[in-house]
Amino acid sequence: MVASNDDRQRDLVIIGGGVAGLVTASVAGQLGLDVTLIDRAKVLGGDCLNHGCVPSKTLLRSASVAAQMRRADAWGLTAREPEVDLKKVMDHVREVIATIAVHDDPERFRGYGCEVILGESPAFVDGRTLQVGKRRIRSRRFLVATGSSPMVPPIEGLAEAPYLTNETVFDLTRLPPRLTVLGGGPIGLEMAQAFARLGSKVTVIEMAERIAGREDPEISDRLAEALRAEGITLHTGIKAEKVMYDGKQTVVHGSGGVVVEGEQLLVAVGRRPNIEGLALEKAGVNTGPGGILTDRRLRTANKRIFAAGDVVGPYAFTHVAEYHAGVIIANAIFRVPKKLDYRVVPWVTYTDPELARVGITEAEAQAQGLKVDIMRFEFKDVDRAITDGQRCGMIKLVARKGRLLGASIVGPHAGELLHELVLAMQANVPIGKISAAIHAYPTLAQVHRRAVNSHYSPKLFAPRTLKLVKWINKLLP
Repeated sequence: MVASNDDRQRDLVIIGGGVAGLVTASVAGQLGLDVTLIDRAKVLGGDCLNHGCVPSKTLLRSASVAAQMRRADAWGLTAREPEVDLKKVMDHVREVIATIAVHDDPERFRGYGCEVILGESPAFVDGRTLQVGKRRIRSRRFLVATGSSPMVPPIEGLAEAPYLTNETVFDLTRLPPRLTVLGGGPIGLEMAQAFARLGSKVTVIEMAERIAGREDPEISDRLAEALRAEGITLHTGIKAEKVMYDGKQTVVHGSGGVVVEGEQLLVAVGRRPNIEGLALEKAGVNTGPGGILTDRRLRTANKRIFAAGDVVGPYAFTHVAEYHAGVIIANAIFRVPKKLDYRVVPWVTYTDPELARVGITEAEAQAQGLKVDIMRFEFKDVDRAITDGQRCGMIKLVARKGRLLGASIVGPHAGELLHELVLAMQANVPIGKISAAIHAYPTLAQVHRRAVNSHYSPKLFAPRTLKLVKWINKLLP
């Protein structure tokens, strides 16, 4: 069928209705630019709203309530085994998605003056033209923000077996008695704990030698201890080699003779950029294993085409996609040459205890040849953690010349606690300022001050300081 030309030249065409695309579209539209927003899905919001952050955190909250019911006696209450109806739990998940989805209503963006096209898979015709269904749309500039999808590894038999990903796991209506999870990263661990707390017997298979492999080993080891204490089986250093399905259960055969049986299999081994079908080569856009290649201004090889979010990498996080949108807005709309700065990028794994990190780890500092100071403090020695019955975990700070280079936390509300340290790093605040700041008692945030104080205590009570204090008190009345 012959395509029809759309003679109107847009100022900006955005491909992808996730965070990066939506933030850019809202600003560009309200500034009066002629904007077209396209998404192959029939709804806006991207993976985070529909299959990722929002549903997973909602499910984790339901699972947390179930776990607290079982442990109610720890707070002097009567413990009870929760009755879990997974359909009701998933209905609640969908209700939360629907509530938040109001912010991503297509009519909202049409109200900003944007043209919104849903359910179409666009492809470039050339560096200035996009094929969308039967139409050809021209624009002065483009933003590709198509996100990422679950990566499915080439394991023998996997394609013939039924398996779940983060895009389908929330469609379950019956709790699987046994769940096997391939992948010990954030998605795999969060879903493993959620289903374990709801009542499934869960086994995680991770090819690396430890779970949460991007994190500081001390921190990830603490998380592994906590998950095992809840009854989750963790097989690390095991490669899944074959998958078999007999019509009732899935059997995963791993290296070292490991065999894991389960009614459901969740594949969570990573993400792949959504670049298929875009015909980027026709637009002069280069790609690599991690997605679309850009410069520090998020411009592709074709300087009229920008890219942002998961499709660019290296961080597949919603908050990084939002940060990318700010860089795009500066460069593509205001023509201000703003560049990426990944020095202070926080991220969180929302298990219980939570795992949060910003900056470099001790091992990374050593690999760079940096002489650093390491500060630690345990949550079991923080009074608020004791009153809340959440003593598991620790904080670990990496500093050089009195400034933070990185921080890792495994513990209660680690994701919320992290941002004091994020701000300290962003503003290049001396660690002494953290120690000097008054932290309300009793709060978990005291862990920051206590960690920094642990660095100064040996100096404060050193023999030289003790002599100085005695000398001062002898001289002064």
